[in-house]
Amino acid sequence: MNLDDGSAPLAQLFERQKAAQALKPLPSADDRRSSLEALESLLRDNTEALVNAVSDDFGGRSPHETRLLELFPSLETVRHARRHVKRWMKPERRATNLWFLPGRSRVMFQPLGLVGIVVPWNYPIYLAVGPMASALAAGNRVLVKMSESAPATGALFAKLVASRFSPEQIAVVNGDADVAAAFTALPFDHLIFTGSTSIGRHVMRAAAENLTPVTLELGGKSPAIVGRGFPIAEAASRVLYGKCLNAGQTCVAPDYVLVPEESTGAFVAAARSTVERLYPTVASNPDYTAIVNARQRDRLISLLDEAKAKGANVIALAPAGESPLPPRKIAPHLVLGGRDEMRVMREEIFGPVLPIVPYKTLDEAMAYVNARPRPLALYVFENDSKDVDRVLSGTVSGGACVNETIVHLAQDDLPFGGVGPSGMGRYHGRDGFEALSVKKSVFLQSRFNGLKLFRPPYRERFETLAKFLFR
Repeated sequence: MNLDDGSAPLAQLFERQKAAQALKPLPSADDRRSSLEALESLLRDNTEALVNAVSDDFGGRSPHETRLLELFPSLETVRHARRHVKRWMKPERRATNLWFLPGRSRVMFQPLGLVGIVVPWNYPIYLAVGPMASALAAGNRVLVKMSESAPATGALFAKLVASRFSPEQIAVVNGDADVAAAFTALPFDHLIFTGSTSIGRHVMRAAAENLTPVTLELGGKSPAIVGRGFPIAEAASRVLYGKCLNAGQTCVAPDYVLVPEESTGAFVAAARSTVERLYPTVASNPDYTAIVNARQRDRLISLLDEAKAKGANVIALAPAGESPLPPRKIAPHLVLGGRDEMRVMREEIFGPVLPIVPYKTLDEAMAYVNARPRPLALYVFENDSKDVDRVLSGTVSGGACVNETIVHLAQDDLPFGGVGPSGMGRYHGRDGFEALSVKKSVFLQSRFNGLKLFRPPYRERFETLAKFLFR
């Protein structure tokens, strides 16, 4: 539903879900699996419609990438939750302190209640369905705000969800920035936001008014480090593949690459060869995704123009004769000689632009990464396991891949999230279930126990026991 005309319907939806949650606060495992099955069938039955809607929003999004990067991981995460939710719901036995035996300790999992999900435009299906799967597995009601920059997908997804779920269980709303502000101001029991760091700050401020806990999946400049023990051409191929997916409009895309200084030329040549092989044409190639809107395109062009003006060597990897390109497409670019005063070296790029930073030693490369805000992801290409361990233990990032990019995101049993300015909180798989559950600590006292020995009046017996406790 579209809520551009005001926030009253949004508040009503929230109250309806809240009332429904109070009536049935603890859905059974069968209830949760049924919800996940309904979400899975929604995706299966409407694959083509969703692919077309996303392409409409982008003005040309590769249908293959939508299937590979949105629908496939969405189905996988829903299936993973459906298979494991009954086991996740079981209380966990925990150790009991020696002095309280034969009592027992356990952790129970209960739904938080109402979970709000704010979805970005770059992966509008996966970044809606992934958090929804965690929330439904944990037994919560869900309110979803789709991005106004992906209106076709938002409208379709709202219609599809309304056809499979009651609004008391899941409701999807669309609308502009005012609706988003009203949404994040609601007193959810948990709020999941995926988007930019700057907007994430606003979301956290709004949530703080209600003491609503948040999971913020932000972004930042995720580095790739190519070691001397890995073939440079293969590293360039894998980094460029990760960079060009969705035309670089991916929160975990490699933002820049650190390359041994003597291999910079070889990396550039291999990058050019990779782009020519993957995208023989950019202009009319349906496999190469457009930039989502004019504002984002203009932002990327301004990054390149500023870098050129300040002396960087900007290398377009567009096939020969393909200039100018259609208005919404930008060919992959490399940037050599970038300096910290250039925006392309400071801001998250979020497009098909890859700065190359040469380094002399691995310590120097790690120091470069550590001197900057902690990234959402880090990629290291190296066959020497000792050097891999040095990089993984000597840097801090939300996640990492060794000899690959991006695919750590698709591992359902790995928690996903950022650190510092790239985000907070974790979800996916069991970690998502736990993040959106109340982990209730329960101590079960035994019929026969020694706690009475420690009750007042505190006399000689207590002092004797206290001496033993504090020995």
